[in-house]
Amino acid sequence: MTRHDTIKASYRKLGNQADFYDGIITCSTLIGKLVDSVVWGLNRKLAAKWVNDALSSVPEEFAGKLLEVPVGTGVLTMPLYRTLPNASVTCLDYSADMMENARKRAEEMQLKNVSFVQGDAGALPFGDGCFDIVLSLNGFHAFPDKDAAFRETCRVLKKGGIFCGCFYLAGEFRRTDFLVRHFYVPKGFFTPPFETKNSLKSCLRGLYDEVSVHTVNAEGIFRCRK
Repeated sequence: MTRHDTIKASYRKLGNQADFYDGIITCSTLIGKLVDSVVWGLNRKLAAKWVNDALSSVPEEFAGKLLEVPVGTGVLTMPLYRTLPNASVTCLDYSADMMENARKRAEEMQLKNVSFVQGDAGALPFGDGCFDIVLSLNGFHAFPDKDAAFRETCRVLKKGGIFCGCFYLAGEFRRTDFLVRHFYVPKGFFTPPFETKNSLKSCLRGLYDEVSVHTVNAEGIFRCRK
């Protein structure tokens, strides 16, 4: 079984045990599939594609130091970290409640290589050049100071390191843009202003030597090398 298949199997096992957020992120529950379809225009195949694309920049058998920011509930990444027993993984989130869910998930999976730190993506509590990979899944669209978060994630990355992940990009899928503007922003789930595909490329090229960005509907997937 490939790493991709192993991770997908973990998501499928969530079934009705997943909460509202996890069900949407993994497209594993009835309500999750409905929200993914209505808001994001995603079916299960497309949902699996953006997750796989976003995680594909983390090499198989990776054994270096990785920072995930924000970790959220860890539903997308704890299955990945179980396949990387020789990696040193630090998970950071501003929300103690979200991080506690991730911590419990790591304990249930008996992960010994994962630690947790509460903190702000715009003021990371780490020295310069600490990490080989910085992974960020679906966080930047919620950060109030995105410029600071971009600077900080670059600062803590080693020369030659990889910054990768995904988040919502405006201007790619009309239905998503409408619902983000009229529901996600008023509810405080997402925080404007939002990057577009072109603005994200421009921002990342100002910080990194190599930059690639592509989209799956409104989900922007990026990979950069410092």
